[in-house]
Amino acid sequence: MTESWVLDSYAVLALLQEEPGSDEVLQRLEQAQQGEARVLMTWINVGEVVYIVERERGKSMVHRVLGMLEATALEIVDAGRDLTLLAAEIKAKHPLAYADAFAAALAIQERATLITGDPELRQMEGRVRIHWLPRAS
Repeated sequence: MTESWVLDSYAVLALLQEEPGSDEVLQRLEQAQQGEARVLMTWINVGEVVYIVERERGKSMVHRVLGMLEATALEIVDAGRDLTLLAAEIKAKHPLAYADAFAAALAIQERATLITGDPELRQMEGRVRIHWLPRAS
């Protein structure tokens, strides 16, 4: 059975900024490219990456980042009814960002491991398998 991974914005931003853990994110994307794993992300989390990149680096960088993400084997998932309702349930029970609730919901829905370094997601341990990236210093 192919292993499944979910990326949140923290993981993608770590990759883009070559922060600690970026090699792990790149390795998962390479595994997906070779058909050895599935790597998923919601459009909600992509949107979070986009607004951060635009705010910090400008609109031209957004187009480069989107092109890079869409050129990989990353499966970008629409926030349909079931995923949105699961994310809403998570958000109602846990004080975390709404986008983080979508990443957690996708990991639950797909029985995948969430890749993150966001400490806000610690409260989801036990409900979501999490692979922790090292924190930037």
